[in-house]
Amino acid sequence: MLAESDCLLDDIESLRLRDEVEAPPRLREAIRALQIRLGRRNPALPPATIDAAHELVFAVQQRLMAANPNHPRPNRHAGRPGGQPVLTVVRGHHRWKLLTLPPPSACADDAEWIALVDATVERACDRWFYAQQQAVRAAREHFKAEVAVAVAEIAWINYWELLEEAERIKRRVLHAAGNRAARRS
Repeated sequence: MLAESDCLLDDIESLRLRDEVEAPPRLREAIRALQIRLGRRNPALPPATIDAAHELVFAVQQRLMAANPNHPRPNRHAGRPGGQPVLTVVRGHHRWKLLTLPPPSACADDAEWIALVDATVERACDRWFYAQQQAVRAAREHFKAEVAVAVAEIAWINYWELLEEAERIKRRVLHAAGNRAARRS
């Protein structure tokens, strides 16, 4: 489902590059079908705009990558369960979602959790690339370039912090695995 949501994001990006504003019916239905497969019995109406579709697919991906919040090892946003993003206001009314790394799951082993951590860092990197591309476009068109650059900066900071945190987690997991192996010997 994560790969499917990545394909939906690719479709959304293609529509953005063509300066489309409205989400076509095919995209709306694909997003709705994905939500139903994720367990939402009665999802809200499919998003009508490209921006709304973009936000909804990111929300779906976060739900896919989130794990059990009862065992939080990674940092998290104040007042939010582990793995849950928070929206931040960039400038004016523009918002950007800050990702957090998923907490470990009681059902999954460390390798599966590290794969989720890596996927989240990769998603943050993709979001930073996207924000950069939008900043370049805004600068070329002389339209809200300051906002787009501010978004790109926040996206970079979010990516970099997640990357550093992921490296700390991997070192801690490897150290713990080494200790368990040493005790068995």
